[in-house]
Amino acid sequence: MFVIRQAILEDAPILLKLARLVHSNNLPADADILRTKLLRSRDSFSGKPCPPWEREFMFVLEDTDTGNVIGTSSIISCVSSPGRPHLYFHVRKREHFSKDLATGAVHVTLQLGTDDTGPSEIGGLILTPAYRGHKAKLGVLLSLIRFQFIALHREWFNERIIAEMMAPLTPDSRNTLWEYLGRRFINLDYTEADRFCRQSKEFIISLFPKGEIYASLLPPEARNLIGKVSPEAEPAKAMLEGLGFKYVGHCDPFDGGPYLEARRDEIPLVAATRTAKLGEPVRE
Repeated sequence: MFVIRQAILEDAPILLKLARLVHSNNLPADADILRTKLLRSRDSFSGKPCPPWEREFMFVLEDTDTGNVIGTSSIISCVSSPGRPHLYFHVRKREHFSKDLATGAVHVTLQLGTDDTGPSEIGGLILTPAYRGHKAKLGVLLSLIRFQFIALHREWFNERIIAEMMAPLTPDSRNTLWEYLGRRFINLDYTEADRFCRQSKEFIISLFPKGEIYASLLPPEARNLIGKVSPEAEPAKAMLEGLGFKYVGHCDPFDGGPYLEARRDEIPLVAATRTAKLGEPVRE
């Protein structure tokens, strides 16, 4: 049998092992960060008063036959606030046409955007490889439990829900878009920049250009990563799209992975969730 429950501090070692299986912004392979997240999650589940941006909920999937934790997922109540913006690349198409040459072209541009309206974010979904493809559809359960929880505690979550999809990485965990674009303005490798971003995002705002960047200036292998997800993330993307999530032209400024977005109350599982009082048992 399988049970989804609240993550606890004792889960930290196995969560660290799970975090090392994939690159996840919401579940970094860092013991100190994981402990902080677990403490924050414990306070959040208890209903302890705290600022919205410190409210986070971590779930784990346990195989009760073995007692092993085999997966995890999470919800972050608020990913931004005034002074703590959520950052993204706004992807646009610009059409240029020459009358004299009677020809033109459509160019994709990227521009750094900020959002301090506090959308909620789902993420951190990882399932042990041995349990992927299980007939019980364990990955689906780990994903859907988040929307069930949101429906039961709507006051803790924003009307907008976003999901960052994992972008393709090279075998040595580099990102080609970052190498050809981000590193031209921030002299850190992808892993270093990603790690520093967990502490502060000021360096991105200060060092990235403020205007539009024409993606046509990038080599094809980098340009083609804009808005693309890794093969491992394709099932998760399809599942979210089935729940009404859409790509709205926003992608991660580090690796180009797309942000999907949905309105909280329009997600089918959220809209269909009801609470009711259990009646007295019927005696025959």
